[in-house]
Amino acid sequence: MNHMSKVNTDSDNLRHLPGPSLRTRPVRVEDYLFNREVSQVEFFRRVLEEALDESQPLLERLKFLAIFSSNVDEFFMIRVSALKEAMEEDVHALSPDGLTPGEQLAKIRELLVPLVAEHGRCLQEDVIPRLKANGIEISAYDALSDQERNALDEYFRENVFPVLTPQAVDPSHPFPYISNQSLNLGLMVQEDERPDADISSQMQAEPRFVRIKVPPLVPRMVAVPGTQAKFVLLGELIKANLNSLFPGMSPSEAYTFRLTRDADIDIREDEADDLLHTLQEQLRRRRFGTPVRLEVSSAMPDELVQYLSESIGLAPDEVYTIDGPLNVPDLMALYDLPRADLKDKPLPILMPDAFRHGSEIFEAIKEHDLLLHHPYVSYTSITDLIAVAANDPLVVAIKICVYRTGGDSPILPALIQASEQGKQVTVLIELKARFDEEKNIEWATRLERAGIHVVYGVMGLKTHCKLALIIRREGERLQRYVHIATGNYNPTTSTTYTDLGLLTANEDIGADATELFNYLTGYSRQNQYQELLVAPVNLRDRMTALIEREIEHQRAGRPARIIGKINRIADTRIIGKFYEASQAGVPTDLIVRGICMLRPGIPGLSETITVRSIVGRFLEHSRVFYFANGGEDEVYVGSSDLMPRNLNRRVEVLSQVHDARLKTYLRDVVLETYLRDNVKARQLRPDGSYEKIPVAADEPRINSQVDFAATIGKLFEATSSS
Repeated sequence: MNHMSKVNTDSDNLRHLPGPSLRTRPVRVEDYLFNREVSQVEFFRRVLEEALDESQPLLERLKFLAIFSSNVDEFFMIRVSALKEAMEEDVHALSPDGLTPGEQLAKIRELLVPLVAEHGRCLQEDVIPRLKANGIEISAYDALSDQERNALDEYFRENVFPVLTPQAVDPSHPFPYISNQSLNLGLMVQEDERPDADISSQMQAEPRFVRIKVPPLVPRMVAVPGTQAKFVLLGELIKANLNSLFPGMSPSEAYTFRLTRDADIDIREDEADDLLHTLQEQLRRRRFGTPVRLEVSSAMPDELVQYLSESIGLAPDEVYTIDGPLNVPDLMALYDLPRADLKDKPLPILMPDAFRHGSEIFEAIKEHDLLLHHPYVSYTSITDLIAVAANDPLVVAIKICVYRTGGDSPILPALIQASEQGKQVTVLIELKARFDEEKNIEWATRLERAGIHVVYGVMGLKTHCKLALIIRREGERLQRYVHIATGNYNPTTSTTYTDLGLLTANEDIGADATELFNYLTGYSRQNQYQELLVAPVNLRDRMTALIEREIEHQRAGRPARIIGKINRIADTRIIGKFYEASQAGVPTDLIVRGICMLRPGIPGLSETITVRSIVGRFLEHSRVFYFANGGEDEVYVGSSDLMPRNLNRRVEVLSQVHDARLKTYLRDVVLETYLRDNVKARQLRPDGSYEKIPVAADEPRINSQVDFAATIGKLFEATSSS
């Protein structure tokens, strides 16, 4: 798997960054930018802080511990694997902040080791004991009563023993293949001594290493029969029954370990005759990726750790010692327990009146644009819209871009239904959506069998935009309705992500959407759009021009301000433009969930820029851009972050919001609430650390994600007819 493009400096490099003003000292490379990988690890730290927060409900704390683990897993599978490959291939290119791949790997480990230790301490010493005090227990096998152990042993014999396959290492059996993210037990097994054994038999009786893969299709949390909420980890149950696996043998104590492999996929589309088939082949190879991390139980003896790491081919600094369960997301089975007292209180989920009356929704959209703010507005508003369009006899065509579908999305069955009713349905499904490839392949196959026109996008680009176009015959003309969103057409994630969706019948936006779908399906080379900002066609240039326009307004004494809410910013050319704006005095407030390579608050360079990150009960996913524009402010929403991949190698869409009421809601309610958040917000300091927002004793506490539920009525006021 070739990841060089992920670690080399892109065409966006330091020549795009402005120098500091003359009144400051010379600025070194590292003074301009934060390291991308370090910034990502700092995001993991903010997630962990939510788990450490004792004011959080217990099961929510467990959720954040699981999220931390999942985030770190993906980081190793994608980013660390790319750096490791670059170092092994002796790639000398530096990161934009001037570090070699080896230096970045060393820095990552330096930061992650204490975070992983704190994660384990929080789980073992805080969350698990508190859960037990609240009636939810993860018990040690030895702490159970005889009756409970007997019941679990019976469960083991019937449900676990038949699917276990111990793999011993001996001269005829090499060290076994360890699949990516599998949970394993490692132990030494020796034949029992026999009095009549000869020397040859005694030599054969030397201890052998045995690997037992914990079966992935058996629940990892085994409920203790006869109890309400007492569980034993599956690995612990297997350990307790080792003797049944090795009759006539003496097994040692077993220790858990887990391996992470390179899981990225690199496809040369110009060499792929059949993209779907090629991707299926790559997915089969994913499990054989290069090892990048070995996690071992803190109880594992040093000699066994050394044996495992050398057998797998990892250096000592690629081994992470874990105190407690090695796959914390397994514990999320506890979150499904009916314990509302240990979870966040549900927020009210609303449905706009316009969506309650079938095809009247089209009349409402035509009357004025609508804005949907998820999860505070039910995502069934979108699934219902697609279902209404599928059954509306006046709808003649539906076109949609699908990035992450989810396993049980009602949207794609509705599209199949629309096709069966004779409507022209086109679905652009992104097969290369990372870790959703298999689901998307399955859906692509089902859609094609239903007669739907399925396309996979433009060669060499990943289609990341969230866009739907519904074409309806109204009288003598065709009317286009467009949905432009910040989030995927995935009802499952819509309950845990904050996202925005714009519904419009604007003719120019509709015409642009038509041109864009023609471009995506391969019938157009459109490079001009009236309304939409489309990457990689015009989004970079338009975004640059918008920032430059604020600079001009600031210099002319007109109102100038930039507010950007995004997930990541790592494009050095855009960062350079923000620095230019700051040097001109433009107030710039950035709300960046994760990676931020821009350094705020540097005198003479970025002193008018603030950066904050908000990590709370929902994953911040919406992208919004505000420009004061001399008093005639403009607001844009859409799918794009400010990363080289978004601007250069993905199809992204941003749209201007024209409705004055919706602009007011986005500026005064959404963005300003995020900027006033003093509960979940963290401010990025010039040294790269994040600090909590200071709050005076008499100052009201503002938790943006919760407060939106109370202010959502302002959105309905904005979208109601005059």
